[in-house]
Amino acid sequence: MLELGQVLAGPFAGAILADLGADVIKVERPEGGDDARRMGHEFRHGDSLTFHVMNRGKRSAALDLKSEAGRAALEALVAGADVFLHNLRPGVAASIGFDAEALTARHKRLVYGEISAFGAVGPMASSPGYEPLIQAWSGLSSLNGGEDDPPIRAAASLCDQGSAMWLVIGILSLLRRREQTGRGGIVRTSLLETALMWAGQKADALMGEGALPERHRSGHPSLVPYEAFETADGPMLICAGNDRLFARLAAVLGCPDLAADERFATNRARLTHKHALFARMLPILAARPRAHWLAALAAAGVPASPIHTLAEALAQPQVAALAMHQAVPGEDFRLTALPMTIDGDRPRIAGRAPSLDAGSKPEWMESHGQP
Repeated sequence: MLELGQVLAGPFAGAILADLGADVIKVERPEGGDDARRMGHEFRHGDSLTFHVMNRGKRSAALDLKSEAGRAALEALVAGADVFLHNLRPGVAASIGFDAEALTARHKRLVYGEISAFGAVGPMASSPGYEPLIQAWSGLSSLNGGEDDPPIRAAASLCDQGSAMWLVIGILSLLRRREQTGRGGIVRTSLLETALMWAGQKADALMGEGALPERHRSGHPSLVPYEAFETADGPMLICAGNDRLFARLAAVLGCPDLAADERFATNRARLTHKHALFARMLPILAARPRAHWLAALAAAGVPASPIHTLAEALAQPQVAALAMHQAVPGEDFRLTALPMTIDGDRPRIAGRAPSLDAGSKPEWMESHGQP
Protein backbone atom coordinates (compact mmCIF):
# COMPACT_ATOMS: atom_id res chain seq x y z
CA MET A 1 0.00 0.00 0.00
CA LEU A 2 1.31 3.39 -0.99
CA GLU A 3 0.56 6.50 1.08
CA LEU A 4 1.14 10.11 0.12
CA GLY A 5 -0.11 11.37 3.45
CA GLN A 6 0.38 14.65 5.24
CA VAL A 7 -0.07 15.37 8.95
CA LEU A 8 -3.09 13.38 10.19
CA ALA A 9 -5.96 12.04 8.06
CA GLY A 10 -4.03 10.25 5.30
CA PRO A 11 -1.25 9.05 7.61
CA PHE A 12 -3.76 7.69 10.14
CA ALA A 13 -5.43 5.66 7.38
CA GLY A 14 -1.99 4.29 6.53
CA ALA A 15 -1.27 3.54 10.18
CA ILE A 16 -4.52 1.57 10.53
CA LEU A 17 -3.64 -0.49 7.47
CA ALA A 18 -0.07 -1.02 8.72
CA ASP A 19 -1.35 -2.23 12.09
CA LEU A 20 -3.61 -4.66 10.21
CA GLY A 21 -0.58 -6.13 8.46
CA ALA A 22 -0.19 -4.16 5.24
CA ASP A 23 3.22 -3.18 3.90
CA VAL A 24 2.76 0.59 3.80
CA ILE A 25 5.32 2.73 2.00
CA LYS A 26 5.05 6.40 2.86
CA VAL A 27 6.22 8.66 0.04
CA GLU A 28 7.57 11.99 1.30
CA ARG A 29 9.28 15.09 0.00
CA PRO A 30 13.09 14.81 0.12
CA GLU A 31 13.23 18.21 1.84
CA GLY A 32 11.89 17.60 5.34
CA GLY A 33 9.26 14.98 4.52
CA ASP A 34 5.81 15.05 6.10
CA ASP A 35 5.14 18.34 7.91
CA ALA A 36 4.01 16.31 10.93
CA ARG A 37 7.64 15.42 11.61
CA ARG A 38 7.95 18.93 13.05
CA MET A 39 4.42 19.19 14.44
CA GLY A 40 5.42 19.77 18.04
CA HIS A 41 8.57 19.27 20.06
CA GLU A 42 11.05 16.53 19.21
CA PHE A 43 9.92 13.25 20.77
CA ARG A 44 12.24 10.58 19.37
CA HIS A 45 14.74 10.48 16.47
CA GLY A 46 14.15 14.13 15.63
CA ASP A 47 10.43 13.69 14.97
CA SER A 48 7.33 14.76 16.90
CA LEU A 49 5.10 12.44 18.90
CA THR A 50 2.25 13.08 16.45
CA PHE A 51 4.40 11.77 13.61
CA HIS A 52 5.27 8.63 15.54
CA VAL A 53 1.62 7.98 16.40
CA MET A 54 0.35 8.38 12.84
CA ASN A 55 3.18 6.65 11.00
CA ARG A 56 4.17 3.63 13.06
CA GLY A 57 4.98 0.46 11.18
CA LYS A 58 5.62 2.09 7.78
CA ARG A 59 8.57 2.45 5.43
CA SER A 60 9.60 5.85 4.06
CA ALA A 61 10.69 6.68 0.52
CA ALA A 62 11.74 10.23 -0.36
CA LEU A 63 10.80 11.14 -3.94
CA ASP A 64 10.85 14.48 -5.73
CA LEU A 65 7.53 14.29 -7.53
CA LYS A 66 8.29 17.53 -9.34
CA SER A 67 10.97 15.64 -11.28
CA GLU A 68 10.46 13.17 -14.12
CA ALA A 69 12.60 10.58 -12.34
CA GLY A 70 10.57 10.89 -9.14
CA ARG A 71 7.27 10.50 -10.97
CA ALA A 72 8.63 7.51 -12.90
CA ALA A 73 9.65 5.85 -9.64
CA LEU A 74 6.23 6.51 -8.16
CA GLU A 75 4.55 5.07 -11.26
CA ALA A 76 6.62 1.90 -10.91
CA LEU A 77 5.61 1.56 -7.30
CA VAL A 78 1.94 2.05 -8.12
CA ALA A 79 2.20 -0.70 -10.74
CA GLY A 80 2.98 -3.19 -7.98
CA ALA A 81 0.67 -1.75 -5.32
CA ASP A 82 -2.77 -2.81 -4.23
CA VAL A 83 -3.74 0.54 -2.75
CA PHE A 84 -2.79 4.17 -3.36
CA LEU A 85 -4.08 6.70 -0.83
CA HIS A 86 -3.49 10.37 -0.14
CA ASN A 87 -4.82 13.51 1.47
CA LEU A 88 -2.91 15.93 -0.72
CA ARG A 89 -4.16 19.47 -1.23
CA PRO A 90 -6.90 19.69 -3.88
CA GLY A 91 -5.42 19.64 -7.36
CA VAL A 92 -1.94 18.44 -6.38
CA ALA A 93 -2.45 14.80 -7.42
CA ALA A 94 -3.89 15.88 -10.78
CA SER A 95 -1.00 18.30 -11.37
CA ILE A 96 1.48 15.40 -11.36
CA GLY A 97 -0.75 12.96 -13.25
CA PHE A 98 -1.74 10.84 -10.26
CA ASP A 99 -5.39 11.79 -9.85
CA ALA A 100 -7.91 9.04 -9.31
CA GLU A 101 -9.31 8.78 -12.81
CA ALA A 102 -5.93 8.88 -14.55
CA LEU A 103 -4.23 6.42 -12.21
CA THR A 104 -7.03 3.85 -12.14
CA ALA A 105 -7.24 4.04 -15.94
CA ARG A 106 -3.55 3.07 -16.11
CA HIS A 107 -3.77 0.47 -13.33
CA LYS A 108 -7.10 -1.35 -13.52
CA ARG A 109 -6.68 -3.34 -10.30
CA LEU A 110 -5.66 -0.40 -8.16
CA VAL A 111 -7.78 0.71 -5.22
CA TYR A 112 -7.48 4.49 -4.97
CA GLY A 113 -8.37 6.30 -1.76
CA GLU A 114 -8.59 10.06 -1.35
CA ILE A 115 -9.36 12.36 1.58
CA SER A 116 -10.13 16.03 1.03
CA ALA A 117 -11.36 18.81 3.29
CA PHE A 118 -14.73 19.71 1.79
CA GLY A 119 -15.46 16.82 -0.57
CA ALA A 120 -14.81 15.93 -4.20
CA VAL A 121 -17.73 17.93 -5.64
CA GLY A 122 -19.39 21.29 -5.01
CA PRO A 123 -18.26 24.93 -5.00
CA MET A 124 -15.75 24.36 -2.19
CA ALA A 125 -14.21 21.14 -3.52
CA SER A 126 -10.85 22.84 -4.06
CA SER A 127 -10.76 24.57 -0.67
CA PRO A 128 -8.22 23.47 1.93
CA GLY A 129 -9.24 22.76 5.51
CA TYR A 130 -8.04 21.55 8.88
CA GLU A 131 -9.70 19.87 11.86
CA PRO A 132 -10.81 22.95 13.86
CA LEU A 133 -11.84 24.77 10.69
CA ILE A 134 -14.08 21.89 9.60
CA GLN A 135 -15.56 21.48 13.08
CA ALA A 136 -16.42 25.18 13.02
CA TRP A 137 -17.66 25.29 9.41
CA SER A 138 -19.81 22.16 9.69
CA GLY A 139 -21.63 23.30 12.83
CA LEU A 140 -20.17 20.43 14.81
CA SER A 141 -18.50 22.69 17.37
CA SER A 142 -21.78 24.56 17.92
CA LEU A 143 -23.28 21.36 19.32
CA ASN A 144 -20.71 20.95 22.10
CA GLY A 145 -21.17 22.35 25.56
CA GLY A 146 -24.16 23.60 27.47
CA GLU A 147 -26.94 26.02 26.64
CA ASP A 148 -24.95 29.18 27.44
CA ASP A 149 -21.50 28.00 26.33
CA PRO A 150 -19.77 29.30 23.19
CA PRO A 151 -19.09 26.78 20.41
CA ILE A 152 -16.42 24.35 21.59
CA ARG A 153 -14.08 22.22 19.53
CA ALA A 154 -14.11 18.51 20.38
CA ALA A 155 -10.84 17.52 22.04
CA ALA A 156 -10.26 14.59 19.68
CA SER A 157 -9.51 15.03 15.96
CA LEU A 158 -12.88 13.54 15.09
CA CYS A 159 -12.91 14.68 11.48
CA ASP A 160 -9.31 13.82 10.56
CA GLN A 161 -9.23 10.43 12.24
CA GLY A 162 -12.84 9.65 11.38
CA SER A 163 -12.15 10.36 7.70
CA ALA A 164 -9.23 7.94 7.89
CA MET A 165 -11.51 5.27 9.31
CA TRP A 166 -14.14 5.75 6.59
CA LEU A 167 -11.39 5.61 3.96
CA VAL A 168 -10.08 2.32 5.35
CA ILE A 169 -13.61 0.87 5.40
CA GLY A 170 -14.03 1.85 1.75
CA ILE A 171 -10.61 0.50 0.79
CA LEU A 172 -11.30 -2.86 2.41
CA SER A 173 -14.68 -3.02 0.68
CA LEU A 174 -13.10 -2.36 -2.71
CA LEU A 175 -10.38 -4.93 -2.10
CA ARG A 176 -13.11 -7.46 -1.41
CA ARG A 177 -14.95 -6.43 -4.57
CA ARG A 178 -11.72 -6.77 -6.55
CA GLU A 179 -11.49 -10.40 -5.49
CA GLN A 180 -14.82 -10.94 -7.23
CA THR A 181 -14.49 -8.65 -10.27
CA GLY A 182 -10.76 -8.25 -10.85
CA ARG A 183 -10.99 -4.48 -10.92
CA GLY A 184 -10.15 -1.83 -8.37
CA GLY A 185 -11.99 1.40 -7.81
CA ILE A 186 -12.04 4.82 -6.21
CA VAL A 187 -13.16 5.66 -2.68
CA ARG A 188 -13.37 9.28 -1.58
CA THR A 189 -14.26 10.87 1.70
CA SER A 190 -13.67 14.22 3.37
CA LEU A 191 -13.43 15.91 6.72
CA LEU A 192 -16.72 17.70 6.04
CA GLU A 193 -18.59 14.49 5.19
CA THR A 194 -17.26 12.95 8.38
CA ALA A 195 -18.29 15.97 10.44
CA LEU A 196 -21.77 15.84 8.93
CA MET A 197 -21.97 12.15 9.80
CA TRP A 198 -20.98 12.78 13.43
CA ALA A 199 -23.58 15.57 13.58
CA GLY A 200 -26.11 13.40 11.77
CA GLN A 201 -28.44 12.68 14.68
CA LYS A 202 -28.76 16.38 15.44
CA ALA A 203 -29.01 17.33 11.76
CA ASP A 204 -31.72 14.73 11.17
CA ALA A 205 -33.66 16.14 14.12
CA LEU A 206 -33.39 19.64 12.67
CA MET A 207 -34.51 18.51 9.23
CA GLY A 208 -37.13 16.04 10.43
CA GLU A 209 -38.58 17.80 13.46
CA GLY A 210 -37.79 21.43 12.68
CA ALA A 211 -35.69 22.14 15.76
CA LEU A 212 -32.33 21.28 17.24
CA PRO A 213 -32.26 19.30 20.47
CA GLU A 214 -31.20 21.34 23.49
CA ARG A 215 -27.48 21.54 24.19
CA HIS A 216 -26.25 19.62 27.20
CA ARG A 217 -22.74 19.60 28.61
CA SER A 218 -23.03 15.97 29.61
CA GLY A 219 -26.71 15.16 29.19
CA HIS A 220 -28.85 13.60 26.52
CA PRO A 221 -31.58 15.45 24.60
CA SER A 222 -33.94 12.49 24.70
CA LEU A 223 -33.32 10.82 28.09
CA VAL A 224 -33.77 12.04 31.69
CA PRO A 225 -31.90 11.61 34.01
CA TYR A 226 -28.89 10.87 31.84
CA GLU A 227 -26.04 13.24 32.72
CA ALA A 228 -23.52 14.44 35.27
CA PHE A 229 -24.40 15.27 38.86
CA GLU A 230 -22.37 16.73 41.70
CA THR A 231 -21.92 14.66 44.84
CA ALA A 232 -20.39 15.76 48.13
CA ASP A 233 -16.85 15.24 46.81
CA GLY A 234 -16.91 15.10 43.03
CA PRO A 235 -18.95 14.68 39.85
CA MET A 236 -20.42 11.45 38.55
CA LEU A 237 -22.54 10.39 35.61
CA ILE A 238 -25.89 8.63 36.03
CA CYS A 239 -27.52 7.00 33.03
CA ALA A 240 -31.08 5.95 33.78
CA GLY A 241 -31.87 5.06 30.19
CA ASN A 242 -35.39 3.70 30.70
CA ASP A 243 -38.29 3.80 33.15
CA ARG A 244 -37.22 0.59 34.93
CA LEU A 245 -33.80 2.04 35.66
CA PHE A 246 -35.35 5.28 36.84
CA ALA A 247 -37.48 3.39 39.36
CA ARG A 248 -34.34 1.72 40.70
CA LEU A 249 -32.59 5.10 40.88
CA ALA A 250 -35.51 6.59 42.79
CA ALA A 251 -35.28 3.78 45.32
CA VAL A 252 -31.52 4.31 45.76
CA LEU A 253 -32.16 8.01 46.36
CA GLY A 254 -34.66 7.08 49.06
CA CYS A 255 -37.52 8.58 47.04
CA PRO A 256 -39.52 5.70 45.58
CA ASP A 257 -42.45 8.10 45.23
CA LEU A 258 -40.68 9.74 42.27
CA ALA A 259 -41.32 6.70 40.10
CA ALA A 260 -45.02 6.86 40.92
CA ASP A 261 -45.37 10.60 40.33
CA GLU A 262 -47.08 11.14 36.97
CA ARG A 263 -44.63 13.95 36.21
CA PHE A 264 -41.71 11.51 36.39
CA ALA A 265 -43.15 8.04 35.79
CA THR A 266 -42.17 7.93 32.10
CA ASN A 267 -39.22 9.28 30.19
CA ARG A 268 -41.42 11.57 28.11
CA ALA A 269 -42.92 13.00 31.27
CA ARG A 270 -39.46 13.47 32.77
CA LEU A 271 -38.36 15.36 29.66
CA THR A 272 -41.19 17.81 30.26
CA HIS A 273 -40.64 18.11 34.02
CA LYS A 274 -36.87 17.82 34.15
CA HIS A 275 -36.33 20.93 36.29
CA ALA A 276 -38.82 19.77 38.90
CA LEU A 277 -37.20 16.34 39.01
CA PHE A 278 -33.72 17.76 39.41
CA ALA A 279 -34.90 20.06 42.19
CA ARG A 280 -35.56 16.86 44.15
CA MET A 281 -32.48 14.93 43.04
CA LEU A 282 -29.67 17.48 43.30
CA PRO A 283 -29.66 18.14 47.06
CA ILE A 284 -29.93 14.41 47.81
CA LEU A 285 -26.94 13.54 45.61
CA ALA A 286 -24.90 16.44 46.96
CA ALA A 287 -25.34 15.25 50.55
CA ARG A 288 -23.20 12.09 50.25
CA PRO A 289 -19.82 11.23 48.72
CA ARG A 290 -19.47 9.82 45.25
CA ALA A 291 -18.23 6.42 46.43
CA HIS A 292 -21.45 5.91 48.38
CA TRP A 293 -23.62 6.57 45.34
CA LEU A 294 -21.48 4.52 42.98
CA ALA A 295 -21.67 1.50 45.26
CA ALA A 296 -25.41 1.87 45.82
CA LEU A 297 -26.20 2.37 42.14
CA ALA A 298 -24.01 -0.56 41.12
CA ALA A 299 -25.83 -2.78 43.60
CA ALA A 300 -29.14 -1.66 42.11
CA GLY A 301 -27.98 -2.18 38.52
CA VAL A 302 -28.18 1.49 37.54
CA PRO A 303 -25.38 2.51 35.14
CA ALA A 304 -23.17 5.17 36.73
CA SER A 305 -19.57 6.27 36.57
CA PRO A 306 -17.12 8.64 38.15
CA ILE A 307 -15.96 11.35 35.76
CA HIS A 308 -12.29 10.50 35.44
CA THR A 309 -9.39 12.59 34.35
CA LEU A 310 -7.41 10.96 31.55
CA ALA A 311 -4.70 9.98 34.01
CA GLU A 312 -7.28 8.37 36.30
CA ALA A 313 -8.80 6.46 33.40
CA LEU A 314 -5.43 5.14 32.24
CA ALA A 315 -4.73 3.86 35.76
CA GLN A 316 -7.88 1.71 35.86
CA PRO A 317 -7.53 -2.12 35.87
CA GLN A 318 -10.07 -2.35 33.04
CA VAL A 319 -7.85 -0.26 30.77
CA ALA A 320 -4.86 -2.41 31.68
CA ALA A 321 -6.86 -5.56 30.92
CA LEU A 322 -7.60 -4.34 27.39
CA ALA A 323 -3.85 -3.99 26.69
CA MET A 324 -4.38 -1.22 24.18
CA HIS A 325 -1.13 0.55 24.98
CA GLN A 326 1.60 -1.42 23.29
CA ALA A 327 5.37 -1.15 23.49
CA VAL A 328 6.82 -0.10 20.15
CA PRO A 329 9.35 -2.73 19.05
CA GLY A 330 12.91 -1.60 19.68
CA GLU A 331 11.81 1.60 21.42
CA ASP A 332 11.34 2.84 24.97
CA PHE A 333 7.79 4.16 24.58
CA ARG A 334 4.27 2.89 24.10
CA LEU A 335 1.50 3.89 21.69
CA THR A 336 -2.24 3.30 21.62
CA ALA A 337 -3.10 0.33 19.41
CA LEU A 338 -6.22 -0.28 17.33
CA PRO A 339 -9.51 -0.55 19.25
CA MET A 340 -10.38 -4.05 18.07
CA THR A 341 -9.36 -7.66 18.41
CA ILE A 342 -9.39 -10.29 15.67
CA ASP A 343 -9.84 -13.88 16.84
CA GLY A 344 -9.07 -12.61 20.32
CA ASP A 345 -5.81 -10.86 19.44
CA ARG A 346 -5.26 -7.13 19.13
CA PRO A 347 -3.32 -6.14 15.99
CA ARG A 348 0.27 -5.41 16.94
CA ILE A 349 2.21 -2.24 16.21
CA ALA A 350 4.79 -3.53 13.77
CA GLY A 351 7.47 -0.93 14.40
CA ARG A 352 8.24 2.71 14.96
CA ALA A 353 7.63 5.48 12.47
CA PRO A 354 10.38 5.58 9.84
CA SER A 355 13.10 8.17 9.56
CA LEU A 356 12.91 10.05 6.30
CA ASP A 357 13.90 7.75 3.41
CA ALA A 358 15.24 5.19 5.90
CA GLY A 359 15.04 1.41 6.05
CA SER A 360 15.60 -1.25 3.43
CA LYS A 361 15.29 0.13 -0.10
CA PRO A 362 12.53 -1.44 -2.17
CA GLU A 363 13.75 -2.84 -5.48
CA TRP A 364 11.61 -0.40 -7.43
CA MET A 365 13.70 2.53 -6.14
CA GLU A 366 17.02 1.10 -7.28
CA SER A 367 15.59 0.18 -10.67
CA HIS A 368 14.66 3.82 -11.27
CA GLY A 369 17.93 5.35 -10.20
CA GLN A 370 16.86 6.47 -6.77
CA PRO A 371 19.75 6.89 -4.29
